[in-house]
Amino acid sequence: MNPQGERWTTDQVLALAPDDASRKAGGKLAAPGPWSESGTDGCAVWGLCKGSGKKPYQAVIDTESPAFKCSCPSRKFPCKHALGLLLLWAGEGEAGSGAGTVAAGEPPPWADEWLAGRRQKAARVAGAPSGEGAASRAPADPAAAARRAERRLQRIGAGATELEQRLEDLLRTGLAAAEGTGYGHWDETAARMVDAQAPGLASRVRELGSVVGSGADWPARLLAECALLHLLDQGFLGLERLPGPLAATVRSRVGLTTEAADLLAGPDATTVRDRWLVLAQQDTEDGKLTSRRIFLRGERTGRMALHLSFGGAGRLLEPALPPGLVLDADLAYYPGARPLRAALGERHTPAVPGPVPPGCGIDAALAAYGDALRDDPWLDSWPVVLADVTPVPPGAGVGWQLADADGESALPLDPRCLGRTGLWQLAAISGGAPVTVFGECGHRGFLPLTAWDPAPVSL
Repeated sequence: MNPQGERWTTDQVLALAPDDASRKAGGKLAAPGPWSESGTDGCAVWGLCKGSGKKPYQAVIDTESPAFKCSCPSRKFPCKHALGLLLLWAGEGEAGSGAGTVAAGEPPPWADEWLAGRRQKAARVAGAPSGEGAASRAPADPAAAARRAERRLQRIGAGATELEQRLEDLLRTGLAAAEGTGYGHWDETAARMVDAQAPGLASRVRELGSVVGSGADWPARLLAECALLHLLDQGFLGLERLPGPLAATVRSRVGLTTEAADLLAGPDATTVRDRWLVLAQQDTEDGKLTSRRIFLRGERTGRMALHLSFGGAGRLLEPALPPGLVLDADLAYYPGARPLRAALGERHTPAVPGPVPPGCGIDAALAAYGDALRDDPWLDSWPVVLADVTPVPPGAGVGWQLADADGESALPLDPRCLGRTGLWQLAAISGGAPVTVFGECGHRGFLPLTAWDPAPVSL
């Protein structure tokens, strides 16, 4: 995966996580406290993690293949202990020090035994001598990787089929009955989807549980969410009949991801070079795991892009691109019917301050979201720049809105941003005059992220 001796990045570690829950749990273990006797020899990482029992868990990772072994009873691979150890190791490398908790050393007997067995097996496959000093480990077997991918598709298919039956049972008994089931029912269903290695389905099932009893119109919203989940199930079960871009969207929605390295340097790699204006940078913390979303728009192409990165245990996230900068760089979009997420490739020049972006009116923003929704019916929102809009505080039974300069159209603000000081900050920047605002336009309303005064201000 990396040259021998080179530490992984946090993004590379988190890309291995089987689901979001594992990322969060691993992030909580990405600190020195739980670990002892940890180390690395450039080809492997090992350590003891304190658990609930008397004996600590023994975790060892072959970073060349990669492969994982842990004495915990988890059925996930890699488990949270392996992820936490890798995040700790990667974070120390990103901090510029290799002499932290995971320092260079020789593996203990329990780790060396497993690693030696892997070396001997690799040597036999490669036809090399199996003794000490054998040749480096053989590369991953493409045929074996294809078989693993096929088995995962079969597991996800079985999970989607089971989920369809559960949705059918829900509709047969009536939505009103769901109010008395509690979160346990939804959590159990979500756990079944995690077992099927479909984290995207699991996440949507948990969202169903949060809708029940959440307001006067919850049955209508629950029915709408069930319909979208049914559509996703059917899309995956009929994947081979879908057009290529839509099939890629369905695969990503159920949790099948593409490696950024393959997007940027794989056999089918296609990059887009442009001068990309940074529209917003938004960090979100969940325990000890931090995610960063960076929105960009191409000066020449006009295309929107979203770059995602993750970090554990308070590590600094890269890249750091405050809004208002322009960078000449290559981006590679993840496949989909309406591509938005992208991997950042080569930067050709240093980032420099950029202009206030041109924007559109509210009607055009709604049309942009509608066009995107036509290609990807599971989209919650679409990034847009609004020009010449005025924030209107709540009054007369109406909540916060953004109004066009001519007063003909108004867009309600997303309830998720209510109560944030950024709304009053936006009103202060405007002073009752039209401003340029970037944010996400969706079915909940508009979520403002950046305003220009004339310099960009994060909200």
